[in-house]
Amino acid sequence: MEYGYINEILILLVVSLTVGVLFLRLSLPPILGYLAVGVLVGPYGFAWIDDTEHTRALAELGVVFLLFTIGLEFSLPQLIRMKRIVLGLGGSQVFLTTAIVAATALYFGLPLESALVLGGVIAMSSTALVIRQLTDQVELHTRHGRNAVGILLFQDVMVIPFLILVSRPEGAVDGMSAATVLAALAKGLFALLAILAVGRWGLRPLFRGIARFRSTELFMLNVLLVTLGAATITHEMGMSFALGAFLAGMMLSETEFRHEVEAEIRPFRDLLLGLFFITIGMLLNVQLLPEIWLPVLLLLLVLITFKLLLIVGLCRVMGWDSAVALRTGLVLAHGGEFGFAILSLALGTDMLPADSGQIVLAALLISMAIAPLLLRYNGRLVWRLMPTTATLSQQAIKDRISDASRKLSGHVVICGFGRVGQNIARFLEDEQIRFIATDLDPVLVQNAIKAKEPVVYGDAANIEIIKAAGVERAVALVISMSDDSTALKILSRVRKIDTKIPILVRTRDDSRLKELQQAGATEVVPETMEASLMLSSLLLVTLKVPVSHVFYKMRQVRKEHYALLHRVLPGEDAIAMTSGSSVEEHWTIELNEGMWATGRTFAELELEKLSVKVTTLQRDENRTPNPPADTTLQAGDTLVLFGTPTALEQAEKRLCRRLNSKPGPTEC
Repeated sequence: MEYGYINEILILLVVSLTVGVLFLRLSLPPILGYLAVGVLVGPYGFAWIDDTEHTRALAELGVVFLLFTIGLEFSLPQLIRMKRIVLGLGGSQVFLTTAIVAATALYFGLPLESALVLGGVIAMSSTALVIRQLTDQVELHTRHGRNAVGILLFQDVMVIPFLILVSRPEGAVDGMSAATVLAALAKGLFALLAILAVGRWGLRPLFRGIARFRSTELFMLNVLLVTLGAATITHEMGMSFALGAFLAGMMLSETEFRHEVEAEIRPFRDLLLGLFFITIGMLLNVQLLPEIWLPVLLLLLVLITFKLLLIVGLCRVMGWDSAVALRTGLVLAHGGEFGFAILSLALGTDMLPADSGQIVLAALLISMAIAPLLLRYNGRLVWRLMPTTATLSQQAIKDRISDASRKLSGHVVICGFGRVGQNIARFLEDEQIRFIATDLDPVLVQNAIKAKEPVVYGDAANIEIIKAAGVERAVALVISMSDDSTALKILSRVRKIDTKIPILVRTRDDSRLKELQQAGATEVVPETMEASLMLSSLLLVTLKVPVSHVFYKMRQVRKEHYALLHRVLPGEDAIAMTSGSSVEEHWTIELNEGMWATGRTFAELELEKLSVKVTTLQRDENRTPNPPADTTLQAGDTLVLFGTPTALEQAEKRLCRRLNSKPGPTEC
């Protein structure tokens, strides 16, 4: 029996690891690295992997899981909430792009279905690249960020009809008429409704029954069964596997098991998506590039310019100023993974000629290579290209905020008016303390204005916006959003103009607690820590511990920056997600006669210099948490130490060495 495919997998792993490390060091998206791997190892590169059945099967599997994960993240409530941007901007962009590209393709002689598929390929942008980079740049909730997300949401939805279209019905050889295209779409719509109906009334009981066994293996088998079952149904109806996988993800996204499915599939989700992009790179025939470089270059310029101008025009029609419109266009002026998915299926069914497919594929690949630069520098490009418009756009927001805050003094500035921000505002109102809040959710701001709340639209990470809110006249600043990256930007910029104003920061956990404090936060409130404090305080009061003592204990914990609550024993998940050398843990050490630590006090041990803390002293039957520094150690004492493994090893060597001996191997 031959195992040649094992060698192919090993080659993919080695090259992917090498290129992945290189791209991460260069701060480039991993997606581009995977595409480069495919080009290098594919049949048209170094030919380390031939274009075999195994490769095509892996490509199909990659597409299936790409669509499954996107379907799992699909949110109908979010689609409804952003309907104006999604249906207005997104719908116009997809339909106009498809129509114009299809009309052009028909003019050059392509069949109707091929022209429509090509229009769909060009219409798509990369959801993975845009969402990730805008999040890193803290631009996801800006005006151009929300526009981009709305358009991407509609593109995700429109993948369904394009996948139906690209699945050529049996018997169609030379092309499909308009009636056949409509029949295929109607057939796909019926499949969509049937699968969603089964999912809505059948999935929840099925998953509840499996969940009772509390077996990860059974749960994952169930997920795979549903995914591949839905994919098989659509395939048997003459459509693609990928469409069924997308529908399976959508079905699971509507159940209470959505988050558990995401958690279970995460370990191999990124690997499969990387595999998909590798197989896309393998489709590119680099040997043809010298012959087709001119049409590739022309198509690339047309693609970027056309999408840019179209999106800018649509944004202007929707009422956005030129600066926001141009930034939205720059963010989306490239190809995307859904375009690759549709294109790969079209090439597999010979719906597009091979030569034309290679030109489109090369242009899409280059556009995605350029996309990170357009995303990263979209703001700078707008300021360079239209400085007057960009200034006026920013000035208009500042003027509105300045008008709202002009009469305020001794007020509180709240950055973020979500649930937490609104709760803070209610307390301030009860105490008749005035405030002004900023937020980037236009619907929320509009509703707040209707309710006569002092809320304005603006990006709090922009120091000019904070100045316009009157931070220099304010008595306090509250950062109530849970985005630590935004909070750090606000802190660093506010502290440059005001070093004394109290700044209170909300964060989800304590992972960046020290970083926020060092950036200038007066107080940092981690939600997980405060929840632990509240539960603990209520428990102590229930157990008849004096209320005054409970309040004192809570104040001490906060004063010590939650140090007591940091001593958490790591579980399997925490260790897996963190490098082993940085996970803090507990070690137990028993002291014997003749050891250096015996007869000394904790103060003399100077363990704090090693970043190690003694959490418990066990002496005979007595257990003393946080023993006093003047406690003298005795032979037979057991110490529980807390710190990183490296620090604990150093502490163990210090405590356990014999008297009059140099530090060496531990003898505990």
